[in-house]
Amino acid sequence: MSIAIDNRHNGIQAEPSNGGVDSTEIAIVIQNLKKRYGTVDAVKNVSLEVRSGEIFGLLGPNGTGKTTTLGCLCTLVQPDEGLLEVYGISVTQNPAAVRQRLGYVAQEVALDKMMTGRELLEMHSDLYHLSKAQQIDRIQSVLTTLDLVEYADRLIGTYSGGLKKRLDLAAGLLHNPQILVLDEPTAGLDIESRQIMWTLIRQLHQSGTTILITSHYLEEIDALADRVAILDRGTVIALGSPQDLKKSIGGDRVTLRVREFTPLSEATEVREHLLKLDVVKSVTLNEFQGNSLNLVVDAQSDVLAQIESKLNSLNLPLFGISRSQPSLEDVYLAVTGKCITEPLN
Repeated sequence: MSIAIDNRHNGIQAEPSNGGVDSTEIAIVIQNLKKRYGTVDAVKNVSLEVRSGEIFGLLGPNGTGKTTTLGCLCTLVQPDEGLLEVYGISVTQNPAAVRQRLGYVAQEVALDKMMTGRELLEMHSDLYHLSKAQQIDRIQSVLTTLDLVEYADRLIGTYSGGLKKRLDLAAGLLHNPQILVLDEPTAGLDIESRQIMWTLIRQLHQSGTTILITSHYLEEIDALADRVAILDRGTVIALGSPQDLKKSIGGDRVTLRVREFTPLSEATEVREHLLKLDVVKSVTLNEFQGNSLNLVVDAQSDVLAQIESKLNSLNLPLFGISRSQPSLEDVYLAVTGKCITEPLN
C-alpha cells in the first residue's frame, strides 16, 4: 500500500514539490547500511547512489534485503548502522523533510474496500496536509494520469488487482514527490496489467520523477531501469546499467541439457569436458533446473557444432540446446551461481 505519513505533530507542511532537478544531482545516498532482526542480517552492507531523474532498480529474489532497504530509506524502519540521505537530507536526523520528497508504494496493497477511490485519495490528501484547492487539483491530476477517472467513485472492493495497484500508486503521487519508491509494483498482476504499470512508470520518469524500484522480475528491471543493483543475502554484488552488466558477461549464453532428467554425476562430467573447449569461457551447473548446464561462450564461435561434436565423441545424447545474447538472468547467474527463481538456503 502507499504510505502517507502524518506530519501534524512536527509542524511540517507537506507542500507539493515540482521535482525539477538537474539530472547530474544525486537524489539518494545509501552507505554501509545494516539492519538486523534478532539473529538474521536482513541487510548486511548495502551501498549505492541514485541519480536524480533516473529509474534505479534493486534486483533480487525475496529475502535478499530489498524491502528492508526501502523501509530504512523511507523512514519506516530504523537502521542499525549506515548513512542514508535524500537530496542531502539525513533520513535518520530529519525524517519529516525526507517524507516530503518521497512517495512510497509498498508491495502489499491494503485498501479499504468500503471506500471509493476518491474517498481514499481525499483521506491521503488530509494526511499530506494539502489545502482543499490542492486536494481538488492533485486528486484530479493523479486520477487522470493513471486513467482512473471512471473508477474514482466506485467502491474499492469492486476494483481488480491492477486497478488497486494503480490507485495505490495514485495515493503515493498525491503530494507530487521528487522521488517515487516502488516495492514490487507488478507482483501478482497479469501480463496486461503489468504492461499498463510499465507504461505509467515510464510516463512518470519522462516527467522528471526519480524512481527507485525493486523487483524479482528480471525482464521488468531490464525494460525499465537506467541502472541496477543486484542484491544477494543483504549485500550489493553487482551495480551498473543493464547493458554494461550484460556486456560484462563477456560472450554469448548457451543452455543445454544432455537428457530430460540428467543425473548429477553425468552433468558434472560433461561440464568438465566442455570447459576444455577453447571457445567455452565458463560452465555453471544448475541443479535447480534439472541439472542443466549454462555456458558463457565466445560470441564469434561455432560453439554449438563443437558442443555437439564433443557429446558425440562421449557417446552422449543432446536433449536440448539454445544460444542467446546475455540477459540479466545470465548476469545474476554469473555473480551468484544460481538462478533468481532458486530458493535461498
